[in-house]
Amino acid sequence: MTNHFQGKPPLEHLKEARAKGVIAMSEVHGTEAPGPLAAGADGAKETAFVLFLMWILLGDISTPIFLLFSVGFLLWKIGRSALLGWSRLERLHRIIEEERWEIEHNRPQEREELTALYQAKGLQGKLLDETVSVLMADDNRLLQIMLEEEMGLTLEVFEHPLKQSMGAAIGVLTSAALFVASMLLWPLAGPIIMAGFIVALAAGLMARSQKNRLLEAITWNLSLLSFASGAVYFLKQII
Repeated sequence: MTNHFQGKPPLEHLKEARAKGVIAMSEVHGTEAPGPLAAGADGAKETAFVLFLMWILLGDISTPIFLLFSVGFLLWKIGRSALLGWSRLERLHRIIEEERWEIEHNRPQEREELTALYQAKGLQGKLLDETVSVLMADDNRLLQIMLEEEMGLTLEVFEHPLKQSMGAAIGVLTSAALFVASMLLWPLAGPIIMAGFIVALAAGLMARSQKNRLLEAITWNLSLLSFASGAVYFLKQII
């Protein structure tokens, strides 16, 4: 028991396990939104930003240059999103196997953890003993309980990497198409308006999905876009 809990009480061990689960859930996009949506919103915002910077720095260059750049950026974002998804799944699989090993080799300690976990939920006496005994009788069910209750993992949110890469592809393609169209239809002000529109729309969709404050999310994202692009524009004038 000392090795399993490292000299700490079960509840303290549960807190550390929950922190470990939080790390496993984390990714570049966060943990609260579906992977494809997060990848798509991220791809759309980044595409709008980099194309807007190209427009600021290079001015009225040919549309094929923007299209060629968009193709390269599309492939990069698809591959990057897929790799991030695979890395996240590898962390999840590693934690599952570690917890499975603990269940198979440290059953008394797992029972003690489970008892402490359900005591913290308010169960006492015979009901607590029966609940723990039922859960300990099914290793698969116990594994799921320990992953979700002990570590705070929600297995349903781990999207397949290909879904995330498809989300990124849709975000980049949509953003690039809108930006290039704005250049062709309204060369002087179109890119400025479209870059802001894309960033605001992507930020708004993410905020709605995360149940965050919509206006604040849009405002902060537009402020960041304005600050970064404005800095590049004025530095260009100086240099």
